[in-house]
Amino acid sequence: MKLLISNDDGISALGIRTLANTLAAAGHEVTVVCPDRERSATGHGLTLLQPIRAEIVESVFHPDIKAWACDGTPSDCVKLALWALLDSPPDLVLSGINQGANLGTEILYSGTVSAAMEGVIEGIPSVAFSLTSHTHKDFQPAAKFAEVLVAKIAAQPLPESMLLNVNVPPISWEEIAGVTLTRQCVRRYVDVFNKRTDPRGKTYYWLTG
Repeated sequence: MKLLISNDDGISALGIRTLANTLAAAGHEVTVVCPDRERSATGHGLTLLQPIRAEIVESVFHPDIKAWACDGTPSDCVKLALWALLDSPPDLVLSGINQGANLGTEILYSGTVSAAMEGVIEGIPSVAFSLTSHTHKDFQPAAKFAEVLVAKIAAQPLPESMLLNVNVPPISWEEIAGVTLTRQCVRRYVDVFNKRTDPRGKTYYWLTG
């Protein structure tokens, strides 16, 4: 299959490298267009008041992968790829593998899910992948699941306008017991703003929680 892959953790993130390299090694035609830096929690934001720049990246991914690093948001990356960088549309848009879960109302803030949603807006079936840990660094089981899922989608395409949001636990491949389809919930946070003062006496805030 012809695959477009993006993320919100940036071009240097281990998650996207593992996902893209695994799928390229499986024989898929992979193109990566993703942010040049961390762009988490940017939602579906688009860059409208300044130009978007993209540079070809070499020696980061599998040699068969074409890759660009873009200074825009995750949604910018997918939109730019579909309208300017690719010669023809991909069969599937993938986003991730994100470092951390995307559950419940998190999907409204998630650059990972928004990148996949941009694919759906353009009429292309899309899947967002997340590893449900902020510290676990073994993305291979999640990438292997992505390989299996992409093969299933190739054999039985997703319905039109379908977006899958896949969250994989931080466990070994052998420990994954199966797949559960569920509904989105409301996941509430207690937001805390830490008030601080800079060296010039100006007040600023850090969002935590």
